[in-house]
Amino acid sequence: MYAERRRRLLDRIGRSVAVFIAPREAIRNDDVHHDFRQNSDLFYLTGFEEPSVVLVLSATDPDNPKSVLFLRTRDPEREIWDGARLGIERAVSDLGMDEAYPIEDLETKLGELVLGSENLYYDLGRSDREYNDEIVMTAFTSAKRRKRRANVVPDGIQDSSPFIHEMRLFKTAEELEVMREAAHLTSIGHSRAMEVAGPGVCEFQVEAAMEFEWRVRGAERNAYPSIVGSGPNACVLHYRAGKRALQDGELVLVDAGCERGYYACDVTRTWPVSGQFSEAQRKVYAIVLDAQKKAIDACRTGSTMVKVHDVATRVLVKGLIGLDLLEGTVDSVMENESYKRFYMHQTSHWIGMDVHDVGTYMTDGQPRKFEPGMVLTVEPGIYISPHDDTIPEIYRGIGVRIEDDILVTEGAPENLTYQTPKEIDEVEALVGSKPLAL
Repeated sequence: MYAERRRRLLDRIGRSVAVFIAPREAIRNDDVHHDFRQNSDLFYLTGFEEPSVVLVLSATDPDNPKSVLFLRTRDPEREIWDGARLGIERAVSDLGMDEAYPIEDLETKLGELVLGSENLYYDLGRSDREYNDEIVMTAFTSAKRRKRRANVVPDGIQDSSPFIHEMRLFKTAEELEVMREAAHLTSIGHSRAMEVAGPGVCEFQVEAAMEFEWRVRGAERNAYPSIVGSGPNACVLHYRAGKRALQDGELVLVDAGCERGYYACDVTRTWPVSGQFSEAQRKVYAIVLDAQKKAIDACRTGSTMVKVHDVATRVLVKGLIGLDLLEGTVDSVMENESYKRFYMHQTSHWIGMDVHDVGTYMTDGQPRKFEPGMVLTVEPGIYISPHDDTIPEIYRGIGVRIEDDILVTEGAPENLTYQTPKEIDEVEALVGSKPLAL
């Protein structure tokens, strides 16, 4: 699979070289590191998770394209502390590389590999890769200085994203199976979060109960830091789970998903702490749920994210007008954008190896049309500030978002996260049904 991806990319770049560099290990505090996660592009092409690794794809000889890996050598002393390393010899046999060298040789050999290349592809200018940028720039400069020797050298450094990110945008059957696994585990976690929720339970306890379920079943990590916002915190879009205790009569909004096999899941559910929606909460929730269902149905071949957002927003606007929270017609509110007081974000984004995954949103200045194999989120919401005294008190502090991950197919869209409860009756039946045993 990984060798085939490299072959496809080599075919696309022509007589050129592409460089992919692992992120540097980051210090959390003192000598404690943050957990390392491989760069998504690099893992997509190698399946290799070690740090201090660089992949060079060279098609300077069209008849002999090659994959070259720079990585750490075996070190028995360090392996006692940090675990086994693959090593140079096994990089060729186990990863299907054509050549492998010690990472210490990168700076001297990269300049040689660039010679004869018409283009040098590298994702330059990322804020987290300044050291890596310097290595690539040095190799580029070295090649330019030896133009007479090689005759052909790159004129500049070009972004590799248009090639590899276009590949990543379209999920294969194998990738979709992994995404379905991540969705299944995420569903189990969200269901457990609903079961343990109740007055007096803290946000971080809901978070822990949820994340335990997917980690114990094989998820490697969270796809992103979990959002668990109760009461007024449900109106904070990127709130993190804190110490606040859930209170009777409030809602709790959970936006969380696991990562399985380097593929992310992204789900949001909202439910009443008491297990029963108040009349006002039920009305707002029903509007958001209706908007989400109609937006999901719009995720069909030939549609666009702009259309999906428009479908969702119009339903939300109509509902908010019906609650007397907005004034005017649906068209006038859409035009003056007064709805952004309650709905301020977009409805969708791509999802895959990254939770906000790669892929362009526009083509030739127009919204990109959906094609089979694309996966996106659909996540409308309504957020009513607890501090807005112009709003009837019964609605203040209500924050509702409902989110699923949707696959575009040849026919009807497939909801990958359908197992996570969201209908009012099933949510109410689940909340508080299996409290934490502390």
